[in-house]
Amino acid sequence: MQTEAINLLKTLIALPSFSRQEDRTAFAIARYLDERKVDYHRKKNNVYAFNQYFDAAKPTLLLNSHHDTVQPVKGWTKDPFFPLEQDGKLFGLGSNDAGGSLVALLHTFIHFYGRRDLAYNLIVAATAEEEISGADGVASILADLPPIAAGIVGEPTLLQPAVAQKGLLVIDATARGLSGHAAREEGINAIYLALADVEKIRNYRFPKVSPWLGPVKMTVAQIQAGRQHNVVPDECSFVIDVRTNECYSNEEIFDLLIAELGSGLRARSFRLRSASIPLEHPLVQKAVSLGLTPFGSPTLSDSALLPFPALKLGCGNSARSHTADEYIYLHEIEAGIATYIQLLEGLRL
Repeated sequence: MQTEAINLLKTLIALPSFSRQEDRTAFAIARYLDERKVDYHRKKNNVYAFNQYFDAAKPTLLLNSHHDTVQPVKGWTKDPFFPLEQDGKLFGLGSNDAGGSLVALLHTFIHFYGRRDLAYNLIVAATAEEEISGADGVASILADLPPIAAGIVGEPTLLQPAVAQKGLLVIDATARGLSGHAAREEGINAIYLALADVEKIRNYRFPKVSPWLGPVKMTVAQIQAGRQHNVVPDECSFVIDVRTNECYSNEEIFDLLIAELGSGLRARSFRLRSASIPLEHPLVQKAVSLGLTPFGSPTLSDSALLPFPALKLGCGNSARSHTADEYIYLHEIEAGIATYIQLLEGLRL
């Protein structure tokens, strides 16, 4: 099983699959399932399958990971699309994020596919557009699936269970002043108005702190103003990156910032919410019984788009994601398959 998983991952690495351009990897995954006599469905670039003895009377567990990648960053010394096996590692774009988790979940699903004795149903979904939180990713197939009781989202977590993850709220802010000649005491400088708000953002502390994720984190990541040196700018725009915890909804944070800041604010989306799963959930309890240690994850994943509790757990190290010469250890894939199987064996939702 490990050898087959690694060979599939090599196939996927060799097929560029940037977000919204995942058609070739979707085809490869569909063909792989078909060769193993697994009935599958495809919706755009999402491929998903139900276990052979699906029973609507049982609860359903979703196994989900993504097959899209970011663009390769500068600094690669190897071909990002050549799956190079070297010193116990497999190099290639998407090997760590999240190819290792994806192939491990697919083979875990195949392992349980024909089992009649499961206390739950299984659905595996290899989905698109995770890296851009796109509308044609996992969110687009949820309406085609039966009710889901819980999920496992495959992302690089060093095979430790993330029971919470931060959400993302991106806000476009605009400070509006009054134009005037820079040589005279005229106008209201929008840059100065914006800087006052930037300083408030820098120093603001949200009172509710998550035991898993810590405080909400805000960063002013972009700023733009002015058209020429001798004109007092009447507009200054800046972008606020807010990493949210489970103590606040994205709407609550937006309303708090409207009350605190003088600039006009517009949220790009409220859909990327912080996600968490209760510690008493059977998935978490089973993970703990295997000696795994729950933690809170600062990185975003498709868990933010799932309307049911999900555990983020997968092969590899998040620190290797989106880096030059990305790799995954081969033994991490083997351990991932074994851990997933142990987690699902005897599970009762």
